[in-house]
Amino acid sequence: MFKKISLALAITALIAGCSSGVKVNDTAGTNSGTSTGSSAGAGTSGSSQSSVAPVDLSASSNTAAGPVGVARIVYFDFDSYVVKPEFQSLIDGHARFLQANSSRRIAIEGHTDDVGGREYNLALGQKRAEAVRRALGLLGVRDSQVEAVSFGKEKPAVPGSSESARSENRRAEISYR
Repeated sequence: MFKKISLALAITALIAGCSSGVKVNDTAGTNSGTSTGSSAGAGTSGSSQSSVAPVDLSASSNTAAGPVGVARIVYFDFDSYVVKPEFQSLIDGHARFLQANSSRRIAIEGHTDDVGGREYNLALGQKRAEAVRRALGLLGVRDSQVEAVSFGKEKPAVPGSSESARSENRRAEISYR
């Protein structure tokens, strides 16, 4: 389901990017002001890329990146979905950001190590994502802003079966949409 949502968002972004007012056959200096971006790059280089660069994703990415200086990964103990106290400040930071930016949405991705079966790890990853979602909800974040998904053991952060690798794979990652 996450892949379908990601694909739909990518297609939407592609379509939105293609709908600028820039005429394809015009050169950068002769588009007669039809560009929807800023004129900062007008007349600098003759390439058509200069007219595409002002598509200002950075304006929305100021908040798209989430809170500055706040980590995005909550780590869990083996076979556990209890959020440890050391991650409370991380959750507080994201909760404050989401409350201040009520139109922002996040996905919390639950992950596990490679121990156990696929179904068990998918369920455990979901419980980890839901635990972080509930912690944010207790701090006032609306449910409509948060989606909890599980990847189980399918997307390890660190490959391998050492305890060090496994401990880094037992996590929930927060990503902003």
